[in-house]
Amino acid sequence: MTQDTYNVLFLCTANSSRSILAESILRKDGAPRFKAHSAGSYPKGEINPFALKVLESYNYPTDGFRSKSWDEFSDAKAASMDFIFTVCDDAAGEQCPVWPGHPATAHWGIDDPSLVTGTDIDKEAAFVTAFKYMRNRISLFLALPLDTLDHLAVSSHLGEIGKTEGASAKIAKT
Repeated sequence: MTQDTYNVLFLCTANSSRSILAESILRKDGAPRFKAHSAGSYPKGEINPFALKVLESYNYPTDGFRSKSWDEFSDAKAASMDFIFTVCDDAAGEQCPVWPGHPATAHWGIDDPSLVTGTDIDKEAAFVTAFKYMRNRISLFLALPLDTLDHLAVSSHLGEIGKTEGASAKIAKT
């Protein structure tokens, strides 16, 4: 899998929280070797303000984000993705488009912080937790020796990363 730059797409249903966190983390921590993208199957149209607040608090980029459809990345004119990660259980269970280039895929489900109710402190804490779990997974991904692994080995490692601490409750039970 040797190449100069890898395109990575993070998918979630709304593309407003977890996929945005992941895109920002990889944009900063994976540069310049990785180019991060995010999208949703049913984009909400806006980014959750707690996602932006948490990213800013950890000095991660928040510029240029928008909630967009995964259709933008399944088009023949779109950049070919090398890796695609679903970060919510709903997106993992949906019928995904056929992705050009046959990217390596994995499910990295994390519970949805936007579903947390209570005070703003409770909500922000949920986003901090999701951020930390996602940053940990991305760190493990970035540590993979992609230059020396074949496609099957990479896929196996990606699946194992998705089972690390913070896996969504639905996945953890399997």
